[in-house]
Amino acid sequence: MRRNMPRKKSDNPKVIINWHDDDKPREKFMNKGRAACSDSELMAILIRSGTTEMTAVDLARELMASVGNNINELAKLNVRDLTKIKGMGEAKALTILAALELGRRRSDIVSKKKNKIIGSKPVYEAMRPYLMDKTHEEFWILLLNRGNYVMRAIQVSVGGISGTATDIKMVFKIALDHMASSVILVHNHPSGQLIPSLADKVLTEQITKAGRLLDLPVQDHIIFTNDGYYSFKDSGEM
Repeated sequence: MRRNMPRKKSDNPKVIINWHDDDKPREKFMNKGRAACSDSELMAILIRSGTTEMTAVDLARELMASVGNNINELAKLNVRDLTKIKGMGEAKALTILAALELGRRRSDIVSKKKNKIIGSKPVYEAMRPYLMDKTHEEFWILLLNRGNYVMRAIQVSVGGISGTATDIKMVFKIALDHMASSVILVHNHPSGQLIPSLADKVLTEQITKAGRLLDLPVQDHIIFTNDGYYSFKDSGEM
C-alpha cells in the first residue's frame, strides 16, 4: 500500500512548498479562513499546480490580471478563452468555470426566497442570478401573485448578441398556466446599452395592450445590464 509521504522541499525558492505557511494559499485558507485569501489565492487553490516557470499563485495572478482582476469579467470567459493563457490547460479551465457556476447557482437558490416587488430595483436584484455576465440576449418574465410577490422567473427566449425574438402568445401562455396575477418583462443588453431600441418600445406596447385585454397587467419592462438597468415604468413609458 502506498503511503502519503510528506513533500520534500525544493531548492527552488519559487516553489510554493518552500514558502512560509502564511503565504501558502491552502494553509492560509485553513489557518486564517477563506476571507483572508485574495481572489488570486483562491484561484490558485483551484488551479492546484503551476508550471516549470511559474507557481499556481503566479498563474492565478496572471489569469486575474487578464480580466482586470474582475471576477464578473472572468465569469464571461469560456474554456477556449482560458486556455489561451500560458499554463492553463483544459482541466484547470474546467475547474475554474465549474466553481464559478456553483457560485452562480448558490446565488440563484438564495434569490428564490419570495420577494415582494415594490419598484424597479427589486426586479433588477431578483434577475441578477439569471442575467449577470450573459454575452447574448435573453427575454424573461417575472410572474407575480396578487400580493406582488414573485412566484417564478421564467425564460421565454434566447437570442444572439444583438437581439432575441419574443412570442407574445408564449408570454401570456406561461403567465396563465402559472395563474399569475401580473407580469414584469425583463431582457438584457450584453452591450451595456441602457437606452431601449425602437423594437424594445414596440414590443413593450404590444405586450402591455395584450395584457389589458386578458386582465393580466404588465407592471414594467426592465432592460438589464451588468452595471445597471432601465425601467420603462420609471421613465414614464408605461
